[in-house]
Amino acid sequence: MNIIPAVDIKDGKCVRLLQGRMEDETVFSNDPVAMAQKWAMAGADLIHVIDLDGAFEKSPRNVAAIRNILKTVNIPIQLGGGIRTEQTIRMFLDMGVNRVIIGTEAINNPQLVEQSSRLFPGQIIVGIDAREGRVAIEGWTKTTHIKALDLAKQFENCGVAAINFTDIYRDGMQTGPNISETRRLAEAINIPVVASGGVSNIRDIQNLLPLEEIGVIGVITGKALYSGSLDFKEALSLGRKKSLDKFSVEN
Repeated sequence: MNIIPAVDIKDGKCVRLLQGRMEDETVFSNDPVAMAQKWAMAGADLIHVIDLDGAFEKSPRNVAAIRNILKTVNIPIQLGGGIRTEQTIRMFLDMGVNRVIIGTEAINNPQLVEQSSRLFPGQIIVGIDAREGRVAIEGWTKTTHIKALDLAKQFENCGVAAINFTDIYRDGMQTGPNISETRRLAEAINIPVVASGGVSNIRDIQNLLPLEEIGVIGVITGKALYSGSLDFKEALSLGRKKSLDKFSVEN
């Protein structure tokens, strides 16, 4: 299982929010580029970067910081926040982003997901952020009546690389990931799932590992890493060991 550090950017700084509320932020670094470099040097295989200002303002706002991360970090980056058009997707992929996350537009314009998945195979992720099972959009400021599971099923046959599933109530709260809902989603679709929200310590990683058997390929973690309650190298080693054990059994 891939352990994926999060670098969330707001006003050019690396921050974490509580349950996605812009007013409840903790600044962990004035230099998101340095934070991305830290996780890369620690052995990360992938970094999750979110332009929080872009998510709220509906178009990218921290392009300079993102460009600098790409220039200095030599591992894949997946990026979300304010991505609403094919032009924006193409811009970031041309810049060197490995995968682009479509969130709000998966609801407002599902054709964008379908068309982009065909144009950029293997490079489109759908971000599904749920509040009590219902999809939230516009930087989590609006909750729709659409169920997370129904939205995920809509994209099963169009080539989406993964579903990033976040339980909003747990995000930034370090109360443990929503194992039951993550399991329910992964069992119902054939798209790989990445869990997000609530990771607090190594026990949470251990609890997620059995879900790898049903298609949960990774977990995104932010606050736990920055606060020190989760040791990244320990989590990374645990995730890789599980994957190696599975490979050995299969072969």
